[in-house]
Amino acid sequence: MEWSKGYSATYYAARVDPVTWRDVERFEIVGGTVKRDGNALRESADVKCIGHQIEVEQWIRIYLNARQSGDASHAALFTGIASTPDLDRQMSRTETDLACYSVLKPVDDVLLPRGWYASAGRTGGDVLKELLSATPAPAIIADGSPRLAESIIAEDGETRLTMVDRVLEAIDWRLRINGDGTIEAGPKPIEASVTFDPIECDVLEPDVQITADWYACPNVFMAVADDLTGVARDESDSPLSIKGRGREIWAYEASADLADNESIGQYAVRKLKELQSVAKQVSYARRYYPNVVPGDLVRLHYTDIEGLYTVQGQSIELSYNARTSEDVVGASAGLEKAERPDEVNIIRLVDNNNDYLVTADDDYIVGIAAERS
Repeated sequence: MEWSKGYSATYYAARVDPVTWRDVERFEIVGGTVKRDGNALRESADVKCIGHQIEVEQWIRIYLNARQSGDASHAALFTGIASTPDLDRQMSRTETDLACYSVLKPVDDVLLPRGWYASAGRTGGDVLKELLSATPAPAIIADGSPRLAESIIAEDGETRLTMVDRVLEAIDWRLRINGDGTIEAGPKPIEASVTFDPIECDVLEPDVQITADWYACPNVFMAVADDLTGVARDESDSPLSIKGRGREIWAYEASADLADNESIGQYAVRKLKELQSVAKQVSYARRYYPNVVPGDLVRLHYTDIEGLYTVQGQSIELSYNARTSEDVVGASAGLEKAERPDEVNIIRLVDNNNDYLVTADDDYIVGIAAERS
């Protein structure tokens, strides 16, 4: 079946055995929504079903059945814990509203003991595997996990899930949850999962909202670290530069956190480039397309939204055409890491009469004060 073409959709759910992770009982769904976003639990679902009542917490899986000109396809949309049922009785018909939590809920429900820590030198993947063992969902850890540069110590009230997020940040990885509930931990993507365009894969609806807030982007950045001060000035021809805007817009950081072997001037340039990386945010609705979740990259090839984007959030309606509302943000700036410039030549700036260095970067003038009085 071609997911890029039109199709009809129906839905059902199944109770899942948390030990075998297999479906054991099927029941009917008459509507609902699956939401995926960047919060701690990553996803949730609200579903309305008929003739299915629960008195205890249950694991369920939601399926989409798609049909298209005689072809059919079957996709799992969500797996998680169903609880807090609300019953609506109408004569002999009983509808149940189920609030469902993601497979990460058991991980978030367990506190780490005081003094627990992930030691420096341990691979982040091993730590993630240990922490994620609180959920019955299968967890797949990618090979080649980086080692922790520093120990990570649990704080008061730290849960297994908050520690998972701290480890992910330390090794620059991410979690990805598939529709069948499988958790994948691995490096952040560098290539698009799919390309949406009007020729080969036209799934977007006409109504698209585009925002790009660059009003507050600075073109001069000052960083201070101990007794050093670095100033980076954008002297390029870009629309955000001093020349392009006809004025200076300063940003300031009092306690710069320098990377290993990074000078204050290199830090100032890197931070200025990061602050000038204006992210174009796009919101649209489309037909459901499988295997695209928040954190994935998609390539959009439409007028005004050409480029690579990171999926930030989704809302899938369990309706006739599985309408998916999606929010994405431009990913190019995040993938192109700012390089550290080589410092050359000493000049004197008029602003405070300190000796500064100018970098070899043609677009930026960088000043480094030798010492603050």
